Amino acid sequence: MGKIFKFYKDVDTDQIIASQYLLFPTIDEMKAHTFESLNADFASEVKPGDFVVADENFGCGSSREQAPSVLKALGVKAVIAKSFARIFYRNSINIGMPVIVSKELYDVVSEGDEMELDLEHGVIHAGGKDYSCTKLPARMQEILDQGGLIASLNKED
Repeated sequence: MGKIFKFYKDVDTDQIIASQYLLFPTIDEMKAHTFESLNADFASEVKPGDFVVADENFGCGSSREQAPSVLKALGVKAVIAKSFARIFYRNSINIGMPVIVSKELYDVVSEGDEMELDLEHGVIHAGGKDYSCTKLPARMQEILDQGGLIASLNKED
């Protein structure tokens, strides 16, 4: 079980991690500023295994890989949204951060609710009900399990 942190539609990468923090040399230094303009307490309140749930077009804006990287570094288990900006989606898979599409979840959960995610079967359990979500293809799940695309490619012979 993880706690839900809920965000609206069209959350852009600058709202996930603002450009001034890209000057920090490491993701560990950047992560304390995640969602700073939307929820100043996010980085201190999120715990490993928690979830970000959002409306449509999550991760729009620039192509900065640091946006999914700070979420992963904070221990966010997955981002679940109605839809994603393509570059954020791809960057997330590349670094091993699960990004899951669920058309229903956003409208039925609230900030602070608890949920469980079954990636293998494409099911989210929240509020005593089950909701369908992306069931990742086996190869994509393998990439995530190995820590991202580069890690996966490095393990192949």
